[in-house]
Amino acid sequence: MTTTTDEHDLSEPLEASDFAFTRRAWVDAPPARVYDLVSDVSAIGRWSPNATDVTFDEGAGPRAGAWFSGRNHKDGRRWTTRSQIVRADPGTAFTFVVGGAEDGIVRWSWTLRPQGRGTVVEQSWRLLRLDPVLGTTRGDLEALRDYMANSAENTLIALAQWIAEE
Repeated sequence: MTTTTDEHDLSEPLEASDFAFTRRAWVDAPPARVYDLVSDVSAIGRWSPNATDVTFDEGAGPRAGAWFSGRNHKDGRRWTTRSQIVRADPGTAFTFVVGGAEDGIVRWSWTLRPQGRGTVVEQSWRLLRLDPVLGTTRGDLEALRDYMANSAENTLIALAQWIAEE
C-alpha cells in the first residue's frame, strides 16, 4: 500500500507493514491462566494505560469472529473502536483487528509460550493499512508505533504485576 509519503522525502513511499513491533515479558502463571486474562477483553483496562470500557457485543465472547468495542485515549483525545477477534486459541494465542477482519487498520496479537512455571507473553502490533486518522507522514506513523510500543510494555508490566499480586 503506497499512498502517502514522508514530508521530508517525497520519493520514499510509506508501507503499512513498516510499522510493527513485538514486546515480551515473563509472567508467573501458566499459559491457560494468562489466556483467560488477555482474552477477557473487559479486563484490559486493568493493565492497559490507553484502553477502558471494553465490552463484547451482546452474546459474544472470546472466539474468532466475535466483536467488541472499547474506549481509547491519547494526548487528551478519546475515541471508541470496534474490533473483531480473528484468532482465539486457548492457552496459545489471541488476536484481534481494530476495524474488523475485512477492513481493519491495526492487528493486536497475544502469543503465549510456557517457560518454567510461567509464561512468556508476547504482545504484537502491526499497522495493516494506511489511514490519515493515524498520521500522514513517516514521522507521524513512527511516533504512533513508538507510543503503542511503550503502551504495550506498560501493559505487560502491569499484567505481570497484577498476576504476581493476585
